[in-house]
Amino acid sequence: MSLRRALLWLPVVLYMALIFHFSSESDPFPTLTTHVWDKLLHLTEYAGLAFLVCRAFAGEGLSWPAAIALAVVVTSVYGMTDEWHQAFVPSRTSDIHDWLADSLGATAGALLCRAARRRQ
Repeated sequence: MSLRRALLWLPVVLYMALIFHFSSESDPFPTLTTHVWDKLLHLTEYAGLAFLVCRAFAGEGLSWPAAIALAVVVTSVYGMTDEWHQAFVPSRTSDIHDWLADSLGATAGALLCRAARRRQ
């Protein structure tokens, strides 16, 4: 793997690993989750992931429409697997509404990536 590809995909893998790590904990941020609506947290978390995934796909040479679409799909599927994973974690539940917030965040993050690249 080239250094360029590693710089594109390593942030994606690390971000996914962080999501998995915190999803493995029963209550990773109790103070935050008592003050912020959990759907907003899901939306923000997955917007960040989609931004990185979209950046990587665009860096691989995909067209912007393809990079955005694939970023949304990949991020949404990862959100689905994360919800399934949480079904096995004590004090956590699997919730379709969380997945919908993940998917909405994925769409926002991919579009934000495109908007950020236009400004450059």
